[in-house]
Amino acid sequence: MIALDPGTTHSAFVQFDSGLIVDHGHLPNAEIRQILIGREYTSVACEMIASYGMAVGASTFETCVWIGRFIEVARTPVRLCYRKDVKMYLCGSMRAKDANIRQRLIDIFGPQGTKKNPGGTYGIKSHTWAALAVAVYAAETNEKYK
Repeated sequence: MIALDPGTTHSAFVQFDSGLIVDHGHLPNAEIRQILIGREYTSVACEMIASYGMAVGASTFETCVWIGRFIEVARTPVRLCYRKDVKMYLCGSMRAKDANIRQRLIDIFGPQGTKKNPGGTYGIKSHTWAALAVAVYAAETNEKYK
């Protein structure tokens, strides 16, 4: 499986297999698109934008366009995962912040470790934590695609 945290120009990804992080990174969207074109995954999960009644800017719409581009080229149906569902699943609260999600993932995979002694999440930073959260949520809930 590959899980994505999409952005306006760059997106984070985590390749996840049987509960293990196989690969991860933060790449330009065009490169993520090429990865989806060039490889076939058992499943693709992507964080989806949701409306909460607040005004949004152009960057939100640009991210939506990229989500559509990723869906278009994926070789398998893409599961859209809403942030609120990921938060509830991992932390049990809609009020969970990025730090809470990161800590929950460290609880699951163990400490990040060091260069000499890397842990399960070694090298993961920034938006890649969100992609990992989507991967865990999608892999463990196994809901049918809508």
